[in-house]
Amino acid sequence: MEIYEADTIEKYNRYFGFETRHPLVGIVHFDDTVEQPTHCMHFGFYSLFIKKTTGCKINYGKTSYDFDDETVVSFAPGQTVGIHRLEDGPAPEAVGLLFHPDFLLRTPLGQKIKQYTFFSYASNEALHLSTEERLILQDYMDKIARELQHPIDKFSKSLIISNIEVMLNYCMRFYERQFVTREELNHNALGKFEQLIDEYLDSGRGAIDV
Repeated sequence: MEIYEADTIEKYNRYFGFETRHPLVGIVHFDDTVEQPTHCMHFGFYSLFIKKTTGCKINYGKTSYDFDDETVVSFAPGQTVGIHRLEDGPAPEAVGLLFHPDFLLRTPLGQKIKQYTFFSYASNEALHLSTEERLILQDYMDKIARELQHPIDKFSKSLIISNIEVMLNYCMRFYERQFVTREELNHNALGKFEQLIDEYLDSGRGAIDV
């Protein structure tokens, strides 16, 4: 499959037919009114999508991205992503935040962006959101979108970057919650398995079954 070079937000928007309100940052909305063909894209900017429904499979790095509806997926500059539409599936619905690394130059967020490890190729697991978590992230998406509707002034960049940073911090918190919850579930499953083994041995059935 031919790789589409989306090295700028303008090129990304042009591919899907979105309006570009700012050359270095944008909010995009995917639904059944947007043409979403199967494609392979090389990103030149950071992107983070809140997926509302399934409808496609994502090949990311060397593996398939583990995701479902009500999840967050994220990509970084230099990464190549394959999007494969599911046959007879619904049109994917999502809202996305796009921001170019040039937008972060000489800002504190630019210095710490590498700390958000969910942008890494090594992370091929989506963030699964609760309803409350999705609403929190959606609120910051909406704040950024409203700021992009506002005429650019000397406060625009700092306000947008502040909202991006808080949103990314929430994502880190939610990822930590996800991994802690999974660790507890795995621990409980192991504990239950050990309990069943102990009960089996204590019953004396081991000697009989042999």
